[in-house]
This record gives sequence, structure tokens and C-alpha cells, in this order.
Amino acid sequence: MAPSKLKARSPMLEAVLGFVLGVVGGCVLGATEEPVNEAMSVMTSGALLKPVSDGVQTVGPLGLGTLLGATALTTVMTSVVAGVIFAAAMASVLLGARSSGGGASQAESVVVWIAVGLAGAFGTTASGATLGVVIEAVVVGSGMVGLLWALSIFTLLKPALHFLLKFIWRQGESCVRLGQSSLEARERELREMEAREVKKRDRVTVEIEQRIVTLDKEGQRTEGLEHRANWEAQHRERNEMERKRREWMEEVNKQRTIQEQINKVVVKYMDFLAFSGIPMTMTAMVTAGFGVFGFGDYRFVFVVLLALVLFMSFMFMKSSNFYFWMFAGCMGMFATFVIAVLTVHAHQEVVSESIKMRRVGHDISRGNISTQMNHRSSLEALGAGFFVSKLCQLGLGATIGGPLGKGEDKGKVIVGSAGLAVVILIVVRVSSPVVLGAGGTSGALLGVVGAAGVSVGATASVAVGWSTWAGTIGTTAGMVLGALGMGKWHFVNIGLQMPVAYIFSMTDLF
Repeated sequence: MAPSKLKARSPMLEAVLGFVLGVVGGCVLGATEEPVNEAMSVMTSGALLKPVSDGVQTVGPLGLGTLLGATALTTVMTSVVAGVIFAAAMASVLLGARSSGGGASQAESVVVWIAVGLAGAFGTTASGATLGVVIEAVVVGSGMVGLLWALSIFTLLKPALHFLLKFIWRQGESCVRLGQSSLEARERELREMEAREVKKRDRVTVEIEQRIVTLDKEGQRTEGLEHRANWEAQHRERNEMERKRREWMEEVNKQRTIQEQINKVVVKYMDFLAFSGIPMTMTAMVTAGFGVFGFGDYRFVFVVLLALVLFMSFMFMKSSNFYFWMFAGCMGMFATFVIAVLTVHAHQEVVSESIKMRRVGHDISRGNISTQMNHRSSLEALGAGFFVSKLCQLGLGATIGGPLGKGEDKGKVIVGSAGLAVVILIVVRVSSPVVLGAGGTSGALLGVVGAAGVSVGATASVAVGWSTWAGTIGTTAGMVLGALGMGKWHFVNIGLQMPVAYIFSMTDLF
């Protein structure tokens, strides 16, 4: 196992501590399982299903799968970026306040952690709910063609939004730099005052030392001891001032380093926001476009889609600078392709079943077969799109939590993000039936999955960071048991989610 940065402990203690942390991370993941399944059931049985079923005739089963997949994944990625930007802005503001105030106590550091976590979780959940409401309104009001136009326009607007957000962030960064400049000016003044004070104290110290030597020579022992005591007091005071100055400088340098890391992460996620949805949207536009022009049921559309996915993936992988948004775009594009394949498979299953029923003597009209085909395809597209979106949200949350789980505050990250996820889950469950509707509830719950993913990612990072295998096995066992127990033993769903969380928590493309 790779060298660990965790403190050396006995194997038994590592196993016990790892198991406790694993249970926390696993329980919060399992707690999201049932609410998310309920939201998906509402979506596949409510008013949203009819326009989706009608959309099969408009864009074809392949176009429906790619369109719903691209829309769901774009929504998830956008909500994650919103949460990251909210959290980064809150962290920047609080860092600036701490810099101007000079230093921070342990209680203030905890408040900073809580505020940043709340901002990130709120940004992800609120943006997911908002986009869910908008998508539901577009689908119910304008059908699949309206959703295609909305997705295309949003994808075209994201680069402009990217530059706008970068401009706003740079302005805020300039304000932070101005605050840091005033801090540096005050720091220089402080250093100059300290230098003058040190010179004065050194001069006084030299005079005292000379006086001590003179008095010792003259035999005035008592007065010499008094001067020596004064000299020692001056020496201690000077050392104390030097120690405080070093601590203050370390705190300032640490805050500057954190601010630089925040800026780096924000820039990466803004690029992710602007460009990661382009590959998915292109696949949806091509396949849905064929469906709109009457070629949705033709087999060559599947060949065109496969060629398009492979070509764009090859071009991204060939790039000398493989950015995070390219990785996410490729993953999203392949996920969209899988959703489309599942949708077409459900479409063909109805045909196969109807042929078997006719062979045994059942008379089924073409209208009934067509209705069943559209219904099964829409159910599969919604269900697969929702599940893949949940995996994507969990993975992106784990990507954030993984690096945090390697730091000194790994326990705070695991427990804090789990607590935030549970609180937001309760709020969404209470308010969703009245306020959000089916689409808004689904988007908000996916945001909660992202917050849970931070805790799971940090837990996975801790699991592979122990110095012994006992810690790794204990953490993994706790996470699996916690997830299955709270998730009502949904082995398949949770069994697919756990590897995704582990893999993404180890992915560091920054």
C-alpha cells in the first residue's frame, strides 16, 4: 500500500475508527436511496410521462434516449458547478474577513467549514431544483422538440456564461487582492515598527550587558543580578514577539495558498460548465434531428450515433492537454449512448413480445403495439436517465470529497457533509410536495446525492489512506454495511454506486 499521511495507529484502532467513519459515509448514501426511487416513480407515473411517450413518435426511440440522457446529465453537471462556485465564493469572502481580522480561533475555523459546506450544498440543491422545474415546464408545454431547442440554446449560452462568471470572479479576486495589498502594507509597517523596536531593545540589551560586566568587575553583586534579571526579561519578550510574528506570517501564507487553490478549482469548474455538455448535446441534436425529419426508426441512425461518439472520444483522447471537462464530456457522452441503447432495446422488446403473442393466437392491433412501444421506451429513457444522473452526481461529489479526505480535517469533511446532506434531504422531503413538483423534487434530490457523494468520496479516500489493511477493510466494510442497511438492502443499485464513488474519489485531473 502507498505510504499514508494518516497518523500511525495500531491495526485494531485503525479498523475501529475506519469502520465508524465508513458507517457514516455509507449511511448517508443509503439514506438517499429510497427518496430518489420515490421521485423516479413519481416522474414515470405522473403528468411528465405522456409528453415523453408522445415524443417517441417525434424524435424516435434513439433520439428520445439521447435527448433525455443529455438533458439529465447537463442538469447534474450544472448543479454541481453551481455548488462549487457558491462554496468557493463563500470561502473567499470568509478568508478575506479572516485576513483583515488577523488570525482565527478553532471555533471560527469550524464556522468557516460549516458556512462553506452550507453554501455548496445549497447551491447544488437549489440549482438542481430550479433546472428540474424548468425542464418539467418545457417538456409539458412544448414536448421533446421544445426540450431539444432548450438544451441547444442552453449549451450555446454556456460559453458566454463561462466568460461572464470568469469576469465576475476576477473582479471579486481583484477586491481580495486589494484587501491583501492593504494587509501587506500594514504588514510592512508592522515589520518596520518591530525592526525599530528590536534595534532599540538590542541597544538597551547591550547597555545592560555592559553594565552587568562592569558591576561584576567592581564587585557589586546584588545590582549586577538585578540588571541580569532585566536582561533575561528583555530576551524573553523579544523571543515572544518573534514567535508571534512567525505564527502570523504562517497564517497569512496559508490563507494565500488556500485562495490560490480556490481560484484554480473555480477556473477548472467554469471550463467544465462551459464545455462538458457539448459532446452530449451534439449526440442528442444529431439523433433527435434524424427523428424529427422522419428517420427515427432507421437502423443507420444508430450507426451514425456510434460513429459520432467514437469520433469525438478519439479526438478528445488524442488531445495533448486532456482537461477535466473532456473527461467528464466523454463519460457523459458514453452514458448518453447507453441510455439511448436501453431505450431502443425497450422499444424492440415490445415488438418481440407482440410477435410471440401473435404466434400463440392473440390478436393485437398495431395501435396497441405502438402505444406499448412508446410507453416502454419512455419509461426506460426516464428510468435510465435518472439512474445515470444519480451516478454522475455521486461521482462528481466524490471527486470533490476525495482530495478533502486526504487532508487534516478528513473527519470533519465526512461527518459535516453527511450531516448537511441529511438536513437538506429532510427539508426537500418536507417542502417538495407543495413547492417543487416532480421535476424540482428530482433535481433537488440529485443535489442531495451530490452532497452525500462528498462524504462518500472522503470516506473512500480515507479507506485507501490507512497505514494497514485493517483500516482499509474496516472502512470499506462500514461503508458497505451502512449503505445497504439505510438503503433497505438494494444490492444492485448500491453495488453499482459504491465502485463509482471509489473510482471518482481517486480521480484527480486538476
